[in-house]
Amino acid sequence: MRVPAQAGLGAITVAAAAILTLEFSSGIDLARRTISEHQLGEHAWLFGVSVALIALGSLGIGATLVAQRRARPLGLVALAGWSLGLLIVATFPKHDWSVGPSFSGSVHRVGSVVAFVCLPVAVLLLARPWRDPMARVAAALGFGAVVWIAGIAMVGYTAARDGIPWWRAMPVGLGAVERGLVFTEIAALAALGIWAVARQGRTA
Repeated sequence: MRVPAQAGLGAITVAAAAILTLEFSSGIDLARRTISEHQLGEHAWLFGVSVALIALGSLGIGATLVAQRRARPLGLVALAGWSLGLLIVATFPKHDWSVGPSFSGSVHRVGSVVAFVCLPVAVLLLARPWRDPMARVAAALGFGAVVWIAGIAMVGYTAARDGIPWWRAMPVGLGAVERGLVFTEIAALAALGIWAVARQGRTA
């Protein structure tokens, strides 16, 4: 049952290409502004659809892993948490700071945190026991995402202790840090999907 994972990988690829197009055509400061800044522009719909596609594509990968009967329940829960977080991000735009904080922006932030934290957990659990090369790639990228998150948390803790806004404490800009984390997590997700398709092919 490779079709769900194949469709999921296709959806994720299309979505990533669309978001990359926005990244390099919108003119926003990629080092300072977060990716969700696209929700405040004229192509907000494209960003929302792309994020939703990644969420649905992730569920397709999960469906193939379930069909293989080797998916760990906690890993599936984490993958569902990632998808739910992304759907929240796609539905609720971030704060527009030219206007001020908003309920939508607060919900968006919660969704972002849920998604970012759940994805590496999902990959590390679902790719176990990390025997195949692609499973090891997925796990390595999952650990990489954990390192990103730990680094962000450490900077946030230090900033709070020193009375500095955490987003201003990032050494290379919040946008650059977030993009590094997003790239790592999408790469981990893609590796998980490729591994699921390849494993299904071997067991078919």
